[in-house]
Order: sequence, then structure tokens, then C-alpha cells
Amino acid sequence: MKHTLLMVLLGWLPIAESCAGPSLIDKDATKETVALYKNLHKLSRKHTLFGHQHAMEYGHGWFGDADRSDVKSVTGSHPAVIGVDFSGLSGRSEREIGVNLEKLRKTIADTYNRGGITTVAWHFTNPVTPQTGFYWKDGASAPAVRNLIPGGSQHEVYKSILKTVARLANSTRGADGKLVPMIFRPYHEQDGNWFWWGRPHCTAEEFTGLWRFTVGYLRDSLHVHNFIYAFSPDCLFTTEQQYLERYPGDDFVDMVGIDDYADFGRNGRYNLEAGVQKLRIVSDYARKAGKLAAFTETGLESIPDVTWWTEKLLPALQAEGVRMAYVLVWRNDTRSPTHFYAPYPGQASEADFKRFYADPFTLFEADLPKVYRRSFLGL
Repeated sequence: MKHTLLMVLLGWLPIAESCAGPSLIDKDATKETVALYKNLHKLSRKHTLFGHQHAMEYGHGWFGDADRSDVKSVTGSHPAVIGVDFSGLSGRSEREIGVNLEKLRKTIADTYNRGGITTVAWHFTNPVTPQTGFYWKDGASAPAVRNLIPGGSQHEVYKSILKTVARLANSTRGADGKLVPMIFRPYHEQDGNWFWWGRPHCTAEEFTGLWRFTVGYLRDSLHVHNFIYAFSPDCLFTTEQQYLERYPGDDFVDMVGIDDYADFGRNGRYNLEAGVQKLRIVSDYARKAGKLAAFTETGLESIPDVTWWTEKLLPALQAEGVRMAYVLVWRNDTRSPTHFYAPYPGQASEADFKRFYADPFTLFEADLPKVYRRSFLGL
């Protein structure tokens, strides 16, 4: 464990309620979910956790191997945050949905049992035109958001889909028998035009109405009490006002985030100053509103910049005024030789990633304290 010296036993430090930081929007949240939220807040004062999408399901050149991740193959530790997706819980046959439920349960429970954290994206198939998938396709996709909110033609269909989400949430338990907490991040990058819930395809009122209904129905009607709700636009903003254009309100969000590939090297273009300023806007709002902040998606496809980790990403995370609970890079495709965002053994940025891993500021799964307990070993 890289932080052995930092984790010398000084006693289990209780998180006092008076200085515990932000509170969840779900007053009936499970003890483990409350503990995770408060502990992430405490850890984020001095650290950022590293995450990788689909890290435990597949990687560069492999699929479905037990207890394997490309990150572990390089560093000896899995990522602290593991990204999964609820995309397989709708728009498919009942048999396929059942298979996907079982796979998700195992991945999420295994991560919890190891002491890691799960964050959930939702590349949600358009319920009105399922043949178009989750992307918006001109001339083929239907403007679904207005049809999913109360009073819409597909509202009951949407409630049925949310019941499947709740079935997964309310049946995924760890070895200790407890429901597993998850950071649920629906309708991400809503300020862009590529998803059917994106800015050009619904009004701000329709989008916020969908978000509020989703949270309220899951929490209050379906009794899901192990979700931390994360709001994460893309990087198409330069001010707080623009960032909050489709924000559903503090009563419906636990974590504020940002997805930003464009400023961090996509297509060979860097604007790190702009990227850091956007991270500051998110951090500042989180502090003002009593929320957590996270860098919910980023990365450099194929990682051709061999010092990207320590000369681009790490300085951004450590910049003045930036406080991110975690940073998550996107997936490593099984078959594609170029679609990957974390190094694998032999990849050009491997040595630099090991330096990123060794930095005391970054935390990986092997470094985590017991984040599901209301007190943990201070770092």
C-alpha cells in the first residue's frame, strides 16, 4: 500500500456531525451511503480518488477475467472508483435485462466487498424510438423528454424502467448483507446535442422536470436509499450561470461534476487553463451549496502524451481552488487498438501513470480507508 506512512494508526477519527460537511438529499439514506458521502467529503480535502469506467468488466485485449483490471496490471491496485452503466436495463428483452442485472449485481457487490466505490452512468436507450439508441439521430430520434415526464405519453413506460433500476439498487448487497451505495449519474452531458436528453432536444423546464421526477420516484416511491445523485454537464460553459442552466436544484443533487475531454487533449488540442477554470467553477459551487464535486469524466484517447498523467491531469487536480472527490477516465475497449483511456502493461504512458499512482495526492482502491463506516483512519 503506497500510503503506509500516511496511514499510521493514529486512532479511528470520528467525523463529528457539526463539521461533517454536506448532507445527502435522501434523509432515509442507508448508513453506508451516508458514511461514503461524508468520507468522500473528508478525503477530498487532501486527495482525489482515481476512477476508470468498466475497469472490472473488460480491458485492453481481455474480457470477463476475475479480479482483473488494466490499472491493477500496471500499478498493483484497482482504481478506487469503478464505473458501470445501466444501459442494459431497458430497450432489450426481459431475458437480456435479467442477465445484465445479474452481471451488474456481481460487479457492484464485488467492488463494495473489496472496499471500492461504484459510480453509475446511464446511456439510456430512447424509450420513444428505441431503434435510435441513446444518441440523437436527426430525422429518426423522437424528442423523448417531454413524453417521459408526468403527463407525457410514455410516462408509465418510464416508471416501469425506473422500477427495474430500483430492483437492481434494492437487491445489490455486499457480503455483509448491506445494500451497496452507488453514485448514480443519469442524463450526463445534457448541455450537448449528442444524446436525446441534450440541450437542443428539450427545454430546461422539461429536463429539470425529468430529473426531479426521477429522483423523487426512485427515492420516495420505490424506496431506493443507497444512491448518491450526481449532476454532470459537459464542458460547454464558462460561467457558473451557464453551468447551472439545467441544474434541477439543490434538493435534487448530491454531487456536482463535469465531463471534460475537450480541454485535456482531445484531437491534440489542449486548453488546460480553461479546463482548470471550469473545475474551479464546479468546486466553488459545491462549497457554496454544500455538495461534493467530482471530475466525472475525462481522459486522452490512446494516451499518446507519455507524461499526460503527471504534467496535465495531476496539476489540474491540484490547482488552487480545485477540490474533486474523484476523477474518472473512460473505458479501455476490448478489441480496439486505439480506444483506451488508462494504460495497460507496455503502453507508452505506463511509467508516468506509475508516478501518478505513487503521488500521495491520488488514491486508488488499495489506499482507501473503510469508506462505508462513519469513522475511518485519517489520511
